[in-house]
Amino acid sequence: MKNKLIYTFEDDLKESLKDPGFKKAWQESETEYLLAKKIIDKRLKNKMSQRTLAKKLNTSQAAISRIETMQANPSLSFLKKIAQAFDSQLSIQFQ
Repeated sequence: MKNKLIYTFEDDLKESLKDPGFKKAWQESETEYLLAKKIIDKRLKNKMSQRTLAKKLNTSQAAISRIETMQANPSLSFLKKIAQAFDSQLSIQFQ
């Protein structure tokens, strides 16, 4: 068996964050990243495809994809609908 070098996302992120320009861009987009990650996690936990979630929300699969890839900025009312589709409560906080 050959030894394989495993380079994870976390390894790449740690290295990339050494670049000040990348670090600034990452920090500016972290909220969107965490939101997208949470939606993906909840969708997968509920065993839903993007298409299934879209049907529940009366929208398109492409709209869900744009949110999950941080290409869209969903409204607060749409986020509430997403939470309802997951039988969850939407919680927003400032830290």
